[in-house]
Amino acid sequence: MDENVTTAVLEEWVRRFAHLVAENRDHLTELDAAIGDADHGLNMDRGMRAVVAALDAGTPATAGALFSKVGMTLVSTVGGASGPLFGTLFLRMGSTFGDVQTTSAQELAAALRAGLGGVVDRGKAGPQDKTMYDALSPAVEALAAAVADGGDLATGLKDARDAAAAGRDATTPMLARKGRASYLGERSVGHQDPGATTVALLLEAAAETNF
Repeated sequence: MDENVTTAVLEEWVRRFAHLVAENRDHLTELDAAIGDADHGLNMDRGMRAVVAALDAGTPATAGALFSKVGMTLVSTVGGASGPLFGTLFLRMGSTFGDVQTTSAQELAAALRAGLGGVVDRGKAGPQDKTMYDALSPAVEALAAAVADGGDLATGLKDARDAAAAGRDATTPMLARKGRASYLGERSVGHQDPGATTVALLLEAAAETNF
């Protein structure tokens, strides 16, 4: 994996994610209605629309500045826990990228791992807590494994997409132990986690981007 990833490609990923969130807004809200406050899809769509508007006003020149802008916009526009969690994911990725106009597959994998660390620091979630962690962590590991094996980035991101989707699906039978869903106890079992679903959309967007 020696491909160079430009800031323009990373922006394409962000915009593709915004598109998928808009397409799935109602589905995400329905998922959240079962175990949360019924606003996750609406909040994430509002936040990503704000992100796109911010990028339309001026695209940052570096990968770090791009992801920092995305993260700060989400923190300031998305209500509930989603803003701080997804905002921190992007902010940590941005700080890991730093002021570079191109980045490598290895650096992308490292940034995604740093983003996971930010989510853990912010939300204190771990495996099988029925949160976005359960989709994000497998995706991080899948991309890291692909990088270590020397495969191409596009294949690695498809592996990460598949791992995130499997992690998303695995949240359905889980008992929620963090967040608003944890208040429901046993009633949280049998419902797919909306945060994990949104993470799966993020990795789906990456797999669909021309890296």
